Amino acid sequence: MEKRLGVYIHIPFCAGKCAYCDFYSRPGKDALMPRYQKALLAHLKEAGPQLDGYIIDTVYFGGGTPSWYGAARLTELFDALKKFGRVMVDGEVTVEVNPDSIGFQDLVKLRKCGFNRLSIGAQSANDGLLKSLGRLHNWAKVEETVASARSAGFENVSLDLIYGLPSQTREDWADTLTKALGLKPDHLSCYGLKIEEGTALWPFKDSPFIPDDDLQADMYLFAVDTLARYGYWQYEVSNFARRGCASRHNLKYWQMGEYMGFGAAAHSCVAGQRYSYVADMERYADSILTGRSVVDHAESVTDFERAGEYLMLGLRTTYGISEQEYYDIFPCKFDMCRELMESYAKRGWMVKNGDRWSFTPEGFLLSNTLIGEILDTQTRQRASIVSPWKKGSAGEYQYSMFPRHSEDVQLFHGIT
Repeated sequence: MEKRLGVYIHIPFCAGKCAYCDFYSRPGKDALMPRYQKALLAHLKEAGPQLDGYIIDTVYFGGGTPSWYGAARLTELFDALKKFGRVMVDGEVTVEVNPDSIGFQDLVKLRKCGFNRLSIGAQSANDGLLKSLGRLHNWAKVEETVASARSAGFENVSLDLIYGLPSQTREDWADTLTKALGLKPDHLSCYGLKIEEGTALWPFKDSPFIPDDDLQADMYLFAVDTLARYGYWQYEVSNFARRGCASRHNLKYWQMGEYMGFGAAAHSCVAGQRYSYVADMERYADSILTGRSVVDHAESVTDFERAGEYLMLGLRTTYGISEQEYYDIFPCKFDMCRELMESYAKRGWMVKNGDRWSFTPEGFLLSNTLIGEILDTQTRQRASIVSPWKKGSAGEYQYSMFPRHSEDVQLFHGIT
């Protein structure tokens, strides 16, 4: 069976920085678009030999705001990927768009090229909240974009929404969900606001206008219940879909599939190597076009680390984890983790279906803390069996110091 690969292409350009955004994006840098495009095309061509070993079944254009970059550039990039890699005809091809920077004709061009899934940054149905966040659209524009997408032939449309916004009430959130459901999207991503240092909202993190944890939890549980009643299956802590419409690309991350990124700040995990590129579009473009390395960080992934990632990522999904799958990655006892999860189940935070453990909606609210405790327990379980610095005598996998320098990665740009 041929190996499957997801491809992510990062477009860091945008019309303006939203108050909550901590992703790598650069507004006001449109003059760099032609050079960045040239670098991406060169990088895709150079990666051809590595791409040839895979069938590409998911592609994701994220940002930034890919729609601000323009349909012409996006289609040129996807055509290049199809030229240098083997993209499945029925693969999932997603592009993120904002309602203020996409029109019907652009959507027609994207659909004709092979894009088949839209992720629309709607965020809220409250126009006042949108304006306060620095969003450049209103709800009417969201409605227009969804209608245009359907007319252009998109049968898989997702809406991004945020709850816990400054001054947002439970009633505001309920209204947003109601209006979003009225558009009959195929997928909804509902994210709780997290105020990160360096964002425009950071100085207001302790403001009384920011909904507290209890209110945000109430909004989350309301969304879970409401979306379930309307036929949206929760398959990940923040993601809900009609049957058959879960994001196949994002599932690659959560189910530890292989993926390869292109563009400034893009991340990859391929052939047991994890690496990322410099979060600097000028340096990325200059390095690609002059034959220099763009790897910012690289490391080999040990089996013990993969087992930890299996727990951390799998528990973000409602599919959850199983002991047997864990053993397949790292043959180490699971008793202590099982006992901890049984204690969570007694508190209503986890459930076990067959051999699979997963969080309840109430557990998802505490998942960062609970997953941290499970990972700590995993480490103690391993330490109780064998010293992490010595080779075990019973076949246990051992800790090894992995390389942390870009020159240790052999498959990627500029490295021989």
